[in-house]
Amino acid sequence: MDLIGHFEELRKRIMITLGAFILLFILSFIYVEDIYKWLVKDLPVKLAILGPSDILWVYLLLASVVAIAGTIPIAAHQVWLFVRPALKEHEQKVTLSYIPALFLLFIVGISFGYLVIFPIVFQFLLSLSDGVMMNFFTTEKYFKFVVHMTLPFGFLFELPVIIMFLTSIGVLNPYRLQKMRKYSYFILIVTAVFITPPDLLSDVLVVIPLLFLYECSVLLSKVVYRRKQKMVPVA
Repeated sequence: MDLIGHFEELRKRIMITLGAFILLFILSFIYVEDIYKWLVKDLPVKLAILGPSDILWVYLLLASVVAIAGTIPIAAHQVWLFVRPALKEHEQKVTLSYIPALFLLFIVGISFGYLVIFPIVFQFLLSLSDGVMMNFFTTEKYFKFVVHMTLPFGFLFELPVIIMFLTSIGVLNPYRLQKMRKYSYFILIVTAVFITPPDLLSDVLVVIPLLFLYECSVLLSKVVYRRKQKMVPVA
């Protein structure tokens, strides 16, 4: 396939992914009120809106997050279809198995952020104003904070599978990852500081799982790399 053919194929894959996102977004928006009620049913504080458009913005935000989660396996499959011609038969089978793992890890990452990190950070921040100020949360700011503390984990938890995929197609290897460790740590720490509120507790709670994920990625990359080396025929 020539360069124009590659661009046409890439355009096709992007359009399919975009179409899937739009369809899932519409479906999510139909049920977004139920999603909203489920998320706020056990909330210890009352949420308020400052304008008639605030709740619409929140509904759009929630529908987008659900649509992103549903689009991930579709997008991963489109990427796999795009690179498939360059892969050997056994590589095609191995990399195809990563697609369900991407979706599952995204859900695990969001769940970890929402069920573990978010409650700790939220309660800590509430405790700072306890007995000093009256808590008043707008729906928009609350859900911005929730998404800020959960959605990045969905993507970051996919790091091991992405590294395994890149190792499978020869872009990365565990030795290169080990050499890049200090730079990777720096990037992950900066990312953690960027996605969390400006307090030390939040930073630590996010940095530790990110560094753990990176080390898991290195170990999994070694497994994939060694398996790949064994499958290379000896001349």
